Amino acid sequence: MAKADYYQTLGVTKSASAKDLKSAFRKLAMQCHPDKNPDDADSERKFKEINEAYEMLKDPQKRAAYDQYGHAAFEQGGPGGFGGGGGAGAGGFSDIFEDIFGDMMGGGRSRRSSTARERGADLRYNMEVTLEEAYAGKTAQVRVPSSVQCDQCSGSGAKPGTNADTCSMCHGAGRVRASQGFFSVERTCPTCHGRGETISDPCTKCSGQGRVTEERSLSVNIPAGIEDGTRIRLAGEGEAGMRGSPSGDLYIFLSVRPHEFFQRDGADLYCNVPISMTTAALGGQFDVVTLDGAKTRVKVPEGTQAGKQFRLKSKGMPVLRSPQTGDLYIQISIETPQHLTKKQRELLEEFESLSSKENNPESSGFFSRMRHFFDTLSD
Repeated sequence: MAKADYYQTLGVTKSASAKDLKSAFRKLAMQCHPDKNPDDADSERKFKEINEAYEMLKDPQKRAAYDQYGHAAFEQGGPGGFGGGGGAGAGGFSDIFEDIFGDMMGGGRSRRSSTARERGADLRYNMEVTLEEAYAGKTAQVRVPSSVQCDQCSGSGAKPGTNADTCSMCHGAGRVRASQGFFSVERTCPTCHGRGETISDPCTKCSGQGRVTEERSLSVNIPAGIEDGTRIRLAGEGEAGMRGSPSGDLYIFLSVRPHEFFQRDGADLYCNVPISMTTAALGGQFDVVTLDGAKTRVKVPEGTQAGKQFRLKSKGMPVLRSPQTGDLYIQISIETPQHLTKKQRELLEEFESLSSKENNPESSGFFSRMRHFFDTLSD
């Protein structure tokens, strides 16, 4: 005998809300409860039908399955029915659930290929370069210990002349299902560990892994203008994947060694140049060697003060992947004479006695302003 429609059993329409379902169930349950109708087999049967209908429809997932498949969604052997068995090919309500809710959960269940793909791990290599190398760029050779594809079995893991076998437990799917109550739970196959294949006669060189550990020599192109912390990605140069699976990537992390003369700020360079007191006072010139190996002459005007900056346009660092170039800033520091001879001291003392406020306007003005400030406070 065919089961009655759950909605008809509760006396509601398919568009009924959860609140409507609950209200209808309570009303009918009170009418048909066995305690109110003792010795009434019909009321007891009806009460069970009402309870079953409400239990199915109050659950949004079960209700959605019922709306699409009817009672077959919950019957053994029905269309897409919930069946037993733990094999990968077992049907069940989980199939129905994924068909209905797959789009909402990100496109549904992805079907595995016969061989699970185990991508190799990414590798990191730290490299230090000089500021000159960062300026000009270079091609460097690096040696990286890594897992590479086994050349004896071509990465298959099986002994040459043999092939991997389809896993007998998951039948190549890489996953198996087990029934737990109403739902069917899917998990990684414990026999093949998700690969879908087993190897009965493994390669003697790689022991069935499809890869071996070797040190490789790689050529790395370091572009001009790289900064400290720049990361270069070499796709597919990381660790080899298991049994022919894709390789990971190799990441080169670059650090720039501190320079003896130049400090870097982005594309600009700074260089502190000490000059003598007499050069600062009388004026002069000096040569600076830039990172490209060229000499640039810097003229120091008469009366130059400490901290004065001279800008050498386009003598800084190149901007990575850009035609632009930064500037070089020469900052002056004035060196005070030390270890004076008697004659030098006498000349400086004579110079000091002949000096006036016009010779040292900044220091004279400073002390004058300071005296005025404290005189004002005492008034």
